[in-house]
Amino acid sequence: MRTSVTLAVLAWLSASEALVLHERQDGAPRVVSMDIERTKLSNPLQRDRLRRRGSVQATLDNEETLYFLNATIGTPAQGIRLHVDTGSSDLWVNTPSSKLCLLRSAPCQFAGTYAANSSSTYEYVGSYFNISYVDGSGASGDYVSDTVSIGGQKLDRLQFGVGYSSTSAQGILGIGYEINEVQVGRAGKPAYRNLPSQMVADGLIQSASYSLWLNDLGANRGSILFGGVDSGKYEGELQTLPIQSQSGIYAEFLITLTGLKLGTQAIANSTALAVLLDSGSSLTYLPDTMVQDIYSAVGAQFDADEGAAYVPCSLADDSRNLTFSFSEPAIAVEMNELVLDLITAGGKRPTFQNGATACLFGIAPAGTGTNVLGDTFLRSAYVVYDLENNEISLAQTRFNSSSSSVKEITAAEIPGATAVTNSVTATSGLVGARAVGISAVGSGMVVVVAFAAGLVLLMV
Repeated sequence: MRTSVTLAVLAWLSASEALVLHERQDGAPRVVSMDIERTKLSNPLQRDRLRRRGSVQATLDNEETLYFLNATIGTPAQGIRLHVDTGSSDLWVNTPSSKLCLLRSAPCQFAGTYAANSSSTYEYVGSYFNISYVDGSGASGDYVSDTVSIGGQKLDRLQFGVGYSSTSAQGILGIGYEINEVQVGRAGKPAYRNLPSQMVADGLIQSASYSLWLNDLGANRGSILFGGVDSGKYEGELQTLPIQSQSGIYAEFLITLTGLKLGTQAIANSTALAVLLDSGSSLTYLPDTMVQDIYSAVGAQFDADEGAAYVPCSLADDSRNLTFSFSEPAIAVEMNELVLDLITAGGKRPTFQNGATACLFGIAPAGTGTNVLGDTFLRSAYVVYDLENNEISLAQTRFNSSSSSVKEITAAEIPGATAVTNSVTATSGLVGARAVGISAVGSGMVVVVAFAAGLVLLMV
């Protein structure tokens, strides 16, 4: 999920130097582990339109393609569920008195809200929090700081945004580069310590790095491990690639895609395409020509008004993998990870004219927007995001693994990772100094209206 903060600040901001940290010699590794839960969406495409934009481990809740972790803020503690987003950099939450949260449908009840004046440890920072997306959705209000507890660890002081005006019912935990914070791009102020860097400053972890394991589409839980790597959650070995800079500045998690194939059919060879690893995007967005070839190969039927494709749900049984290559590492995505269930507002599943049940296909055209490897790719990859050294380490995920072997990440290395030699540098797909924004496509209204009426999808 990418914000609309511009990259114009890159002209005068320089990249931060990595912290000099050393391996611990005194006891257990500093890691913070959290479960994440998947929250099911009836229409993940609509949600993307509205949102595209030592170690600590947390549990991630998992509902079809939104990934949440549980946290508390303030004194006494106020419970919050935060959407984990590697494509943005600000933590922000709704306030219960916002117009959105006061609606009779109580849309903010699921994720919770934060009332600043109910916390004895709340401190006001400034009234310049204003995060927005290309389609106009977002939140605005104050920057504040308060006590935050996450993954069983407490941060006595963490800055975040409070959405007094918001069009999003859930709070966001942005864990990207500090340079991409709203405070930097919009208010022209120095970066503040967001969650990964504050964990380092508080001594909870050694390095501003984390590992993401989303697990498969059918699983309810995955995990995020701040400051550590769990070798029990991936196959083979981790391979490390450089993050691609933009105008010499590291601002987003862009790596280079060098090849793509479906089964044995080559979709793209010898490419050098920058792609964004973004847990805030439900789908994967690729160049239109690649997507067209994939659609032809799987028989997907594209709806130009929606900017998405639909397939018979039976395609989930197809044995072909969609394999993404990144110089040396390759990540295979099974077809059943790309076929997403759709439920109408009336609780029904849409169908094609021939009566076959229709599902949403997890690959969509990027158009003129950023190429994004969203959740339909990330579930099949174990990903280590290393903000200290501007590197990404990848391995094939191990679905539903119950084994665990956690090691601490230091500033010097990712345990068990091997650097890819002669890795390809991206020559296309970099945004340069243009506006950073969520590559939203359309409004989602047509598909919502059709589903709400329980209409048959007429695709020929």
